[in-house]
Amino acid sequence: MGEHHLVSTEWPRSTRMLLGPNTVANSIGDIHRNKRKVFSKIFSHEALESYLPKIQLVIQDTLRAWSSRPEAINVYQEAQKLTFRMAIRVLLGFSIPEEELGHLFEVYQQFVENVFSLPVDLPFSGYRRGIQARQTLQKGLEKAIREKLQCTQGKDYSDALDILIESSKEHGKEMTMQELKDGTLELIFAAYATTASASTSLIMQLLKHPAVLEKLREELRAQGILHSGGCPCEGTLRLDTLSGLHYLDCVIKEVMRLFTPISGGYRTVLQTFELDGFQIPKGWSVMYSIRDTHDTAPVFKDVNVFDPDRFGQARSEDKDGRFHYLPFGGGVRTCLGKHLAKLFLKVLAVELASTSRFELATRTFPRITLVPVLHPVDGLSVKFFGLDSNQNKILPETEAMLSATV
Repeated sequence: MGEHHLVSTEWPRSTRMLLGPNTVANSIGDIHRNKRKVFSKIFSHEALESYLPKIQLVIQDTLRAWSSRPEAINVYQEAQKLTFRMAIRVLLGFSIPEEELGHLFEVYQQFVENVFSLPVDLPFSGYRRGIQARQTLQKGLEKAIREKLQCTQGKDYSDALDILIESSKEHGKEMTMQELKDGTLELIFAAYATTASASTSLIMQLLKHPAVLEKLREELRAQGILHSGGCPCEGTLRLDTLSGLHYLDCVIKEVMRLFTPISGGYRTVLQTFELDGFQIPKGWSVMYSIRDTHDTAPVFKDVNVFDPDRFGQARSEDKDGRFHYLPFGGGVRTCLGKHLAKLFLKVLAVELASTSRFELATRTFPRITLVPVLHPVDGLSVKFFGLDSNQNKILPETEAMLSATV
């Protein structure tokens, strides 16, 4: 809560340089406040409602593709492709050809792998690879932005880039091309790794806890989203429908409590202050730990147990105190995209429960690593199956499902 007063955000130098100077993450003071106002419209209720049908289509398309494969998939790798596609196709509204999109994804992976590298600009260093990846990405993004600005016909919704351009005009400042490129790169960065991490954790926990998955299906049946016979109802989801799925909300909250994608936040001390009797000197670097906060918060019972019901009305373990549960951070640096992330995870959970059967393809569950974001060390190998109208597993006869794209 002391941002801009007691502390200021601090990213590693490589991260600051690779993300670019025009990003929300790198801004401080009034500049940061103004940028958040501009970017906040991207995640408004109205904007999320317009993204929702597109997000659902991307997820449905992806699950069909996973189910059509005869072999098991690497969930973490595929979740990264899914969140990247969602960011490019839905959030930014880019119509990039599939082959070009695949190349851009590979370049983006190189960018992300080196965004926390040592800031040593030498040949073959991770930092140099990150710089090269950033330059390639910026060229691709500029091309996509220019094509998008020239072609406005046939659109049925306003995407994040449309809203960003309009919002900046409303606040009296038209964005330059460089600001647009930095803004789109930051949006992809924000939507990519953390959402892929949380999506993988969600699938792993549904595999580990079949009773949770079945209880989720019961809620979908009760709300008319899943017929009693098993098949999903026709039509797209709506925000008000999702907000009425209380157990689904509990499941997503519990995934984010136990498996928060990032460990915490870094700050620089602006002026000396006291915390619990300790003096924190000006100029020091400090970190708050999201994961340790969740592990030690007195409000949570049996903290190592995956128990979505802890967030149900009967217990509401997160209601006592403001800072026991903070998967998206807190204060003025709270994650701007948290509602989009939760929306994506909810739609994924609904589609998994409605249209998929999936089994662990290894004898045991993989070990979890926390760097650079939380993920299984081998990516989590899972076999997906399509379902018939009675929700029995079927194997696809053709690969025609793969041709459907958003």
